[in-house]
Amino acid sequence: MREFWFKSLRGRMILLSLIIVNIPILVAGFAMRHSAEQSLLDEKRSKLAAITVMLDSRLGSGGYEDILRRRGALEAPNEEKIQVLNQELAAVTDEIASSSAGLGAGYYAKELDVILTYGPSAQFGHTVGWAIQDTHPARQVMAVNEFRVEFGTLVRGNIMNAMRPLQRDSKVIGYVFANELTNDVQAQLATMDRGISFSIAIGAVLSLALILSLSESVVRDVQAVIQGVRELKFNLRRRITGLTGEMGEVAATINDMAEALLDARSLSENIMDSIADGVIAVDTKGKITAFNLAAERITGFTAREIVGKPYTDISSADPYFHSLLLDTLNTGEPHIAREISYPVPNGILWISTSSSLLKNLHGEIIGAVVVFKDLTDRRRLEEQVNRAERLASLGELAAGVAHEIRNPLTGIKGFLQYFQSAGTEEERQMYLPMLLREVDRMNRIIEALLYFARPCQAVAAPTNLGKVVQDTMMLLRNKAESQGIRFEADIDAQLPLVELDEEQFKQVFLNLLLNSIQAMEQGGNIQVTGRYLEDQSEVELVFADTGSGIPEHLKEKVFDPFFTTKDNGTGLGLSVVHRIVEAQGGRVYLEDSPGGGVMVRLIIPRLRKGGEADA
Repeated sequence: MREFWFKSLRGRMILLSLIIVNIPILVAGFAMRHSAEQSLLDEKRSKLAAITVMLDSRLGSGGYEDILRRRGALEAPNEEKIQVLNQELAAVTDEIASSSAGLGAGYYAKELDVILTYGPSAQFGHTVGWAIQDTHPARQVMAVNEFRVEFGTLVRGNIMNAMRPLQRDSKVIGYVFANELTNDVQAQLATMDRGISFSIAIGAVLSLALILSLSESVVRDVQAVIQGVRELKFNLRRRITGLTGEMGEVAATINDMAEALLDARSLSENIMDSIADGVIAVDTKGKITAFNLAAERITGFTAREIVGKPYTDISSADPYFHSLLLDTLNTGEPHIAREISYPVPNGILWISTSSSLLKNLHGEIIGAVVVFKDLTDRRRLEEQVNRAERLASLGELAAGVAHEIRNPLTGIKGFLQYFQSAGTEEERQMYLPMLLREVDRMNRIIEALLYFARPCQAVAAPTNLGKVVQDTMMLLRNKAESQGIRFEADIDAQLPLVELDEEQFKQVFLNLLLNSIQAMEQGGNIQVTGRYLEDQSEVELVFADTGSGIPEHLKEKVFDPFFTTKDNGTGLGLSVVHRIVEAQGGRVYLEDSPGGGVMVRLIIPRLRKGGEADA
């Protein structure tokens, strides 16, 4: 949209010139008009004041009473007195009034309270015998015995009226007045106003013509700078040339700034391309705006083919892939050092990724950025190490299995050999249940061994851990109550859902509760508490009993396969617990319980290790 003219540079220059030229003319004209008006009014005031003095002196020192006495009308009625005084003084006021056009003069008698004369009589003689209004300023003149000049609409229109009190023998007997219409004053002032307006118009036209001629080159240079700056937005190598003077200095400064920005951008691009981690940035619409060399190497895409396209184009090969970058863009929640599987054209990568929002200098969101590191080789190495460790553990397990199974097999073999050559039916009935128990024992060992040895195929889903604990307690409540053992649960109702395999963790809780029950043959309490560690985004579950506890020197061995202190135990319960929790990315701690027994503390992360669930 085009700017209004007064918002443009040319419009402002024109407006400024008009103000600079015309304000002095206005101020000077106003001052001249005021001075001329005062001079004209002062001249009239002085003239009228002199006329009132003349009228006062022409009345004589005896005043109205001397005239009436001389004419023998001192005791006459008021109407006759007015007539006598008018006949005596009318010639005086007519003579004075005739000296100047528009001039009026007259006498007023206070005692009679009437106008005695008002010249020229031909125009104002009809006012003789009239009384002035109570609000007339002349009454104040007579009351305070003070000369006064007033403006306003009086007897004959808009006039300047000079009034002088008549005082004889220390007594005010009336007043004389001389007035003149102010129309001529207004006419002269109007002429002066027209001259001032004409001067302002001439000044505005001249200044407008001058500023238009001067602003043309300035505006042309400014437009060149504006166009150059607009092109710099897309091409920092563009330079503004052809300008001189101050605008040339402005252009040179802008060119230097563009050069500095170009160097800074080159440095940033070099840094981006030099770091080993992949960096991808998107705008608020999810379109890729940055894609460094490491990202090209890791993903197999090139910046040329992917920049400007939707980020989803990278992960379209896997419809179940959940992008942490787009999650951050949509929710505003950052992700730090999350290990996830990442689909690429040639397969699946394991990466460590962190994502956060991008903001401009005003704090406004302009997109999101993700930084990721390829962990595929490390993951393969870890799997090789784990495979080697499993093989080593398998050797230990084989030795343990051989030891655990050889003993019952030896007993079974001996009895079978005995029954083969001898033995009575009574002996068979007595020893066969014992042989079956030994077979069951070997079966339990083999089942636990298989559970421990095979990989845990977790089916992770958001799970309410408090409910899983309560369900597990319900399974064992009858067994516990039969031994005088009481369950107590204090689990925070606000625990968040945790991404894990519910069946595996039910096995974890079952093994821990069974261990505690077996350790309290004389009864006791088993307390389970749970709380959320918000800072670490982890859930803490504590299983504490009041049993006999575990000696300090044996605590380091309790998680070893086939280690047990019970006569009929397999030694694999806590090993399974440890393996499942570690596979989740959690930790298991064995401590002394304040109640005198054992306390097992589980730290379980909300998100499964290497998982991709929403936060």
